[in-house]
Formats: sequence, C-alpha cells, structure tokens
Amino acid sequence: MPVCFAALVLLALGGALGFWSLARRQRARAGLPPGARVTYADTGAWERVAQPLFSRRYALTGKPDYIVENAGNKIPVEVKPNRVAPAPYHSDVLQLVAYGLLLEETFGAPPAYGLLKYRDVVFEIDLTKDLRAELLATLNALRRDATARDVARSHTEPQRCRGCGFRATCGQTTE
Repeated sequence: MPVCFAALVLLALGGALGFWSLARRQRARAGLPPGARVTYADTGAWERVAQPLFSRRYALTGKPDYIVENAGNKIPVEVKPNRVAPAPYHSDVLQLVAYGLLLEETFGAPPAYGLLKYRDVVFEIDLTKDLRAELLATLNALRRDATARDVARSHTEPQRCRGCGFRATCGQTTE
C-alpha cells in the first residue's frame, strides 16, 4: 500500500510540474512579465469572460487582452500574435494608450506603461501625456467625422490603398 501511495504522489507531482511548466510557457508567449499577477484576461483561454472596461467621461469602451498587476501597478497588455515588425505600429500604441485611459478611469490611477506583444518581441510603451493628448484628439476627430457627410480618405500607405475594396470607385487613388 505505501508503494502505491508513493507512486500516486509522484504522479500528482509530475502532473503539477507539467501544468506549472505549461503555464510558464504560455505567460512568456503572451509577453506577461515574470512575477506579475494576471487580474483580467480577454483571450478566451480563461473560464470567465472578461467584462469590457468603460469610461463615461470619454465615452470609450474596450477589452485589453490582459491586465497584470506588478508591484501594485495595473498594466494593460495587448497581444498581436501574428504581427511581425521592428517597431510597434502607431495604431497599436494608441490602442494601448486607450486601455491605459480605461484603467485610469476604472481603478483611479494611470498606468505608467503598457505592454504590446508581437509574435517575437514585447514592446514596453510609456503611456505619456503626449500620447494621451494624441489619443483624445484622435477620438474627437473620429466623433466629428462620424457625423460628417463626406470624409476624405487617407492615401498615405500605397500598400493599403492597393488592397482597398473601394479602389475601383474611389477616384482618389495615388497610383
């Protein structure tokens, strides 16, 4: 009987170590800092579905992929698993800034930085006052344009223009 019990204990320990190792690899793949505690997840890998964060003041709603707590600070984490780039896309940075704004509204303190995880790299983005001001200006422009009769399209990215579904009828193409 003691041999059987010892075998069961060893089996249980092996399983626990396997789960711990898997969890550690998943955290690393998601770009989560070691030692940080996940307090929110919207990745579908967790049992509870995360509720959206909402700011009445800015009429903004969003769901970051993760919120981690590290040394008492809440940090938004956005994961773009298929994105490969030497520097973060500015639109992704503004998305992270929006999550920072939502965390500030929800928890009362602005995060100093956020994490943006691409396929092979994690960017630590300082959530500065300048980026916050740019986000608020962008939100105001979006709201203004939402009620405009005609909004000029941006043609600053030829690759995006070539792939546009309105290319044939646009009349504003640059090529």
